[in-house]
Amino acid sequence: MSRLVSFDDAREKARRRMPRFAFDFIDGGAGTETGLGRNRAAFINRILEPRALINVDGDLSTRTEFLGKPWAAPYGVAPVGLAGLAWPGMDRMLARAAEQAGVPYCASTPSTTRLEDLRDCAPNSGWFQLYVGSSPEIVDDLIERARIAGYDTMIVTADVPRPGKRRRDLRNHFALPLKITPRFVWELASHPKWSLGVLRHGAPRFANLERYAKPGASTTSLASLMAKQSSGRLDWDVLADIRAKWPGKLILKGILSPQDAKKATAQGIDAIVVSNHGGRQLDGAPATLDALGPIRDAVGPDFPLIVDGGIRSGEDVLKALMAGADFVLMGRAFLYSVAALGEQGATEAFAMLEAELTNAMAQTGLRDIVDISR
Repeated sequence: MSRLVSFDDAREKARRRMPRFAFDFIDGGAGTETGLGRNRAAFINRILEPRALINVDGDLSTRTEFLGKPWAAPYGVAPVGLAGLAWPGMDRMLARAAEQAGVPYCASTPSTTRLEDLRDCAPNSGWFQLYVGSSPEIVDDLIERARIAGYDTMIVTADVPRPGKRRRDLRNHFALPLKITPRFVWELASHPKWSLGVLRHGAPRFANLERYAKPGASTTSLASLMAKQSSGRLDWDVLADIRAKWPGKLILKGILSPQDAKKATAQGIDAIVVSNHGGRQLDGAPATLDALGPIRDAVGPDFPLIVDGGIRSGEDVLKALMAGADFVLMGRAFLYSVAALGEQGATEAFAMLEAELTNAMAQTGLRDIVDISR
């Protein structure tokens, strides 16, 4: 029997099982976190129209095709930096579960597991997410590593010209390496399963950047190197250069402006993620669901659009698709599930999402996800 009832329940259990500094890092947003709440409110306030007397008996299909590849469902795991801080071994657990579920898993530049190892965990469903830092040499090498590892889809994140101001992290004095203080020791003692997991897997590190640091580099040095990977250097010329170097599908993440979206289509981008970085960058940014419609109007009905931010159920997935998205990415919801239940939480999260989505489809008279009318 599944122990996962909802992602809200998973969040509460994760909060109890994680040290406060780790939970706040994953759960928090920028500024006053009104942007974080706006993402969620947009889905809460969007209403579905139930339909009656339509035969939806038997199996309903969530299968879809996106970027020329078939998927078991129209959602995947968003790239999340330092996911191993939420729960030790998180990256591998989510990659394996996504592979088993037949949906994409996005490995992140600041992941706590090397991109090559995550590709092995998700050989058929792995995507790679790239931060464009201040060093062109590092960026070029990450692109080449992703190509050699066998990734066929890359996401370029465009909404981090500078790190957002996250007040929870500042109040917790969060930094890498984790500082040993009386409060930190108390947090470890109060959350023994998390602490034992760290002992088994090692302290969170920026695994993808270790080869660019000096041999034996400390966590402090790696954190400094990662900070330089969030730069304002990315512009349309740099994006064009990446497009020329990357042979696979290229997705641009972090677009909220219809003008930017339209310009991206002319750059040879294969898809756009309508995203405000989960409310972690600009507190005053619009909710992604609200930004989706104008962007769909700007790029036309056929250009592939993904949306993320504030999605917490299968009903929310259906709302996103009906609002103009072709695909959905989710981050925090999966992290909560693993932090709450371990690797089983990842498996149960995908099963619960599918059940919620098909139930919402039945209530709205849909037998097949491809029959959605906006």
